[in-house]
Amino acid sequence: MKLYETYDASGIGYQKLFDFKSWRIAKLNYIQELDMKHLNFIECHLETDEVFVLLNGSCDMFLMTNENPRTFDHFKLEQHKIYRIPKGVYHAHALSEDAQLLIVEEDDTCDGNSDRIYLNEDEMKQLQALSQGDVK
Repeated sequence: MKLYETYDASGIGYQKLFDFKSWRIAKLNYIQELDMKHLNFIECHLETDEVFVLLNGSCDMFLMTNENPRTFDHFKLEQHKIYRIPKGVYHAHALSEDAQLLIVEEDDTCDGNSDRIYLNEDEMKQLQALSQGDVK
């Protein structure tokens, strides 16, 4: 019997590492669609909270605070702190090229039980301004 397992969290994008009962452990590393210049959506998970731990690099987290008109809040994740985004909260994250995130969520989290809103150009610019601290 093997007494431990190891998982490689390198590479790009999202990858499920393992699951236990109803929970999934995954990694999210830089991928172009999550670069601040390309971020064009915000999403929420309808059935599960989501936990993020920044292991390396930087990550800007955006939360939608109002749907009509859409307004956003912003904070930068600090390495090795644990952040929980409750189910139903719209969120998006922009990653630096060296970013590595650990993610914990329900194993059945998928497009079928999540919602994604695509942002217009003005909203994308608003997120970029928030990330640069250039909010008026």
